[in-house]
Amino acid sequence: MNRIGIIGAMEEEVAMLKEQMKDVTVKEKAAMEFFHGTLNKKEVVVVRSGIGKVNAGICVQILADDYQVDAVINTGIAGSLKAEINIGDIVLSTDTMYHDMDATEFGYPIGQVPRMDVHAFPADETLRKLAKTACEKVNPEISVFEGRVVSGDQFVADKALKNQIIERTNGWCTEMEGTAVGQAAHLNKIPYLIIRAISDKADDSAQVDYPTFERQAILHSVKLVEELLLML
Repeated sequence: MNRIGIIGAMEEEVAMLKEQMKDVTVKEKAAMEFFHGTLNKKEVVVVRSGIGKVNAGICVQILADDYQVDAVINTGIAGSLKAEINIGDIVLSTDTMYHDMDATEFGYPIGQVPRMDVHAFPADETLRKLAKTACEKVNPEISVFEGRVVSGDQFVADKALKNQIIERTNGWCTEMEGTAVGQAAHLNKIPYLIIRAISDKADDSAQVDYPTFERQAILHSVKLVEELLLML
């Protein structure tokens, strides 16, 4: 993997990575700024995609077409869908699935994109194993989990909706971009990994938790990504 694309939905999720890059050139496309350079001696393209599935999918396609990246890492924050996954912990994607895709009227299960060859988009096992080792090294105070990341164009802050998503998807955390990254990577045959630090419990406490723990969660993700690059 010679060139790695690193995506964060929000500027806060990639700002610290950008600050440490060297030999940087910046190009703008689709209202996104692509920072191409080196980080921990690895060639990277770091970009803030913007929030939501469409932004994330467009971003991956640009990384594929314009930069021919060998892998895509999407770092950011998410809401926990399991009691044992606490604020600050990390979830690494085994696969990704939409929780708001509903074509059941046509015989598809919840989450299935009609006429796609998979129900959920498998993440790269090698990247995940390396990320787990990296996380345990640099974030020993937290737990790291491997499971399904589910996505929808919703900030989930309602316990009833949370329970419905869990029942429908068997997800481990919920957010707004990961599955679009997974789908675009799958279509382009690019290995990918979603890294999510937990910022809230995706329930009625989410609006209280989120501002408090956002920076802590992002810092855990950034440390993991930096260490992972050294291992690739």
